[in-house]
Amino acid sequence: MENNEGALAGIRVLDLGQLVQGPQAAQLLCDLGADVIKVELPGVGDLSRRLPVSLQDLRAPFWEGCNRGKRAVTVDLRTEVGRDVFLDLVAVSDVVISNFVHGTMEAWGIGYEVMAERNPRIVWGSATAYGSRGPDADQKGADLGGQAAGGLLSVSGGNDHMPVGVTIADHIGSQNLSNGVLAALVARHRTGRGQHVEVSLYGGQIYAQASELTRHFLSGEVKPPEAGGHPIVPSLYGVFPTSDGHIALVGVPEEVLADFFTILGRPGLIDDPRRTPIAFLQGTRVEFCAVLAELFSAETSAHWEAELRRIGARYAPVRDYSQVAADAGAFDNGYLQTIDHPEWGETIVIGSPIAMSETASTPGRIAPDLGEHTHEVLTELGYDDARIAALGEDGVI
Repeated sequence: MENNEGALAGIRVLDLGQLVQGPQAAQLLCDLGADVIKVELPGVGDLSRRLPVSLQDLRAPFWEGCNRGKRAVTVDLRTEVGRDVFLDLVAVSDVVISNFVHGTMEAWGIGYEVMAERNPRIVWGSATAYGSRGPDADQKGADLGGQAAGGLLSVSGGNDHMPVGVTIADHIGSQNLSNGVLAALVARHRTGRGQHVEVSLYGGQIYAQASELTRHFLSGEVKPPEAGGHPIVPSLYGVFPTSDGHIALVGVPEEVLADFFTILGRPGLIDDPRRTPIAFLQGTRVEFCAVLAELFSAETSAHWEAELRRIGARYAPVRDYSQVAADAGAFDNGYLQTIDHPEWGETIVIGSPIAMSETASTPGRIAPDLGEHTHEVLTELGYDDARIAALGEDGVI
């Protein structure tokens, strides 16, 4: 029977992150049951708060998408008094997450050694753009920098190297950060001590392309982008146009190949020498797939979905966001959820990608207002109303 408490119940996280890489890592921990306290600069907040849907709709997708379920406090970490407030929070917390430029926390006097002196069990997960060592350690960066420096743009978007249409380097970095933090918490259970966990956009992109980069190391070749497929998957693996959209073939198992070419109306293609893995490795993939593209374009995506499902081929429709939002499977699995937002009414929000059989994964639904929980959290620390008011008057919170 599922426990209503999340797997990370009792774990407190201080999220100092900005935009995506840090905040999304903290949000995943929040989904898994941690009490996540968002720490922001008074009067300013996370930069993502100021990236609206449009000039007419000031709701902020990055903010709403990466900060739901958190509690929000404001503390000016650049001041001595703000530093003291932060260290009081560190003393009763388990994890700190940040994604500032390398050296920022140390410059404010709240680097790992200072935090660990106050709380030896603290785990600090820090994310940067290019790592904490090397010639680019102090370089500012963001998602696109990770995509570019890590080689992803060289194999994306054809010869124009168009960026991936989402903040993929940020997202991969956030997953690495949350994984590292979770591993450090497991190690702390054994050793009794926390540690400093480091990830970067650059390192995440290199790791995400482990197979492709390894091919380069082994062969010495730099392969150009290969439209619609994958340069080291010599099979029917790629994207094909239909009469009203596109469909992705995710490999056709050998046992259904005859049926596959039959539903295309060209059963003889099974004997075409251009379609074998060896031939694909020798450069026939583009030519052969052009034949398939012409055949697929004769019918609708729905037609091919039904036929490919019937014969047991691996496939997926190429959906736009409106189609994802209408997909029953996304809701059945909890990946998307519909809520009654107190301001916006019925709204679709992102759920958790993780389901657990014994401990609930309960994604938060609403992102907090700037400083919404400052008084509440400081009261939990033992600050009285007079002290909290004084901090507010001095601009510390």
